[in-house]
Amino acid sequence: QLSLVESGGGLVQAGDSLRLSCTASGRRFDHYSMGWFRQAPGMNREYLASISATGLDTWYKDYVKGRFTVSRVNAKNTVYLQMDSLKPEDTAIYYCAASYGSSHLKLSSSYDSWGQGTQVTVSS
Repeated sequence: QLSLVESGGGLVQAGDSLRLSCTASGRRFDHYSMGWFRQAPGMNREYLASISATGLDTWYKDYVKGRFTVSRVNAKNTVYLQMDSLKPEDTAIYYCAASYGSSHLKLSSSYDSWGQGTQVTVSS
């Protein structure tokens, strides 16, 4: 399993951008697909985006398609989530997660390791 640490969250205004980072420690990061999820207060954790182990394939929840971009640099053991045109409803704790071998990347149960989360707050 990997150990994951997210960073880059903060307080921004509507329309601003943020780039979240998730750095992994452990072996064979480039064998793991990675995903981003978020959880708002009183809500279930929801899937946002995922990226294949090689970085060649990406998938998005329809709601964030065109605003969020997931990428990775395997040489740095890091995956990113670029978030543009942020809205107050994007306010949540954002988590990255690692999946070894699953193809069902929209399901949180497919992930083996999770970070501790980073808070994103978007003011109107």
